[in-house]
Amino acid sequence: MFRHPISPRKNWQGLANEMGFKFHTMFGQPYWDETAYYQFSLKQIEQDIEAPTEEIHQMCLDIVDRVVADEELLSRFCIPEHKWEFVRDSWLTNQASLYSRLDFAYDGKSPAKLYENNADTPTSVYETGFWQWLWLEQNVDNAVLHRNSDQFNSLQDKLIQRFRTLLLENPAQILHFSCCKNTEEDRGTVQYLQDCASAAGLPNQFVYIEDIGMTSLGDFTDHNDQIITWMFKLYPWEFMFQEEFGHHLNSNANINWLEPAWKSVLSNKALLPMLWKHFPHHPNLLPAFFEDELNNSNSVIGLVKKPLFSREGANISFVDGSKSVLMSDGPYGQEGYIYQQKHLLPRFGKNHTLIGSWLVDDKSAGISIREDSQPITQDLSRFVPHIILS
Repeated sequence: MFRHPISPRKNWQGLANEMGFKFHTMFGQPYWDETAYYQFSLKQIEQDIEAPTEEIHQMCLDIVDRVVADEELLSRFCIPEHKWEFVRDSWLTNQASLYSRLDFAYDGKSPAKLYENNADTPTSVYETGFWQWLWLEQNVDNAVLHRNSDQFNSLQDKLIQRFRTLLLENPAQILHFSCCKNTEEDRGTVQYLQDCASAAGLPNQFVYIEDIGMTSLGDFTDHNDQIITWMFKLYPWEFMFQEEFGHHLNSNANINWLEPAWKSVLSNKALLPMLWKHFPHHPNLLPAFFEDELNNSNSVIGLVKKPLFSREGANISFVDGSKSVLMSDGPYGQEGYIYQQKHLLPRFGKNHTLIGSWLVDDKSAGISIREDSQPITQDLSRFVPHIILS
C-alpha cells in the first residue's frame, strides 16, 4: 500500500460540475483530492479488505439477531421502547436493505481494524462508485497510469443489480428518495442513487424530508400529496424515532423503508462492544466496552470514547487513564458512550488514512479512502482515489 503523488486532470472541476459533482469543494477546501492516489496489491484487497468485510458483515448480522430478541440489549442500544416491536418486526420479516460501509484502519501490512459500521446513512457513494472510476479510466487512457491499473470498485454495478432485484420484489411500486434540504452532499448522494435506480428500470421520485406530509389515515405523502409506500431516506433512524410523526412508524404502516428499521442496530456504536463480546480476539476487531463494563478494559492501554449515535467523527475523545481529551466537537453524547481500544489511523506522510469498505446485498463492493491532517476523519476530510497494481 503506497501513496503516490499525481498531477490532477486539466479542468476536472468543470467536468465535475457538469456531471453533478458540485460538492467537490466545500467551504473553500478541496473535498475531492486527486493530487495523490493510493496503490494496493490484489492480495491486499482480496485477503485484507474484501474477505474480512464480508465476514464482519455476517458477524454484525448475528448481533442484530441477538439484540432484537433481547429487551435489555434494545435498551443498551438506546432504541425507544415504543419502537422495539417495529425494529424487531423489520428483522424477523427480512425487510430488504440496500448498502452499507465498514470503516477500517489499514496500513497495508497489519490486519484491518474495524472502527465502525455505517449501515444506515452512508455517504460518499457517488465519489466511490462513479467519480473515482472515471478518474481511473481517464488517467489510464491518457497513459498517466499504467494500462494494467485496476480499482476495487463494483459499487455502481452492484447497486444497479440490487435495484433490479428490489424491483422484481416490489413490482408496480414507486420508490421515493429523500434527504434534508440545504445539504448539497446529501442531495448529490441521493441523486446518484436515483440514477442507479433509473438504470435498473425502477420508477422513482424525490421528496425532501421537510416536505413529507401525512393523511388523516396515517399514510405518509410527498409534496404532491401522493401516498408514499416505499422510501429510501438518507436520514438516521434515531432522528426519525424522535420526530413529531415518529409515533406513526410502526409495523402496520403502509410503507416499506430503505434502509429498514433493523439498521438502527447496525449503525449504533453499541454494536462494537457486542462484537467484541461475541467474537473476542478476532483479528479485525478492536476491544470495545460499554461504560458500565470498563473494569474489563484494564489490560487495554488507551481508549477512544464514542457516543452511541455519533456521525462524521463527532464528539470523539481520547482517554488515557483518568485523562480525557476531546478530539472533535458535535451534538452527540446524551445517549451514552462506548469505549474502543485506541488504534490510530496509519499515516502516509502527514495524512491519516481511513478505508471505507462497501457492501451491497451482503457482498463486498469496493473501497473509498478518506484522509485528514488530524487523527479523526470528519465530514470535510479529503476523498482520495485508489488503484490496484500488482
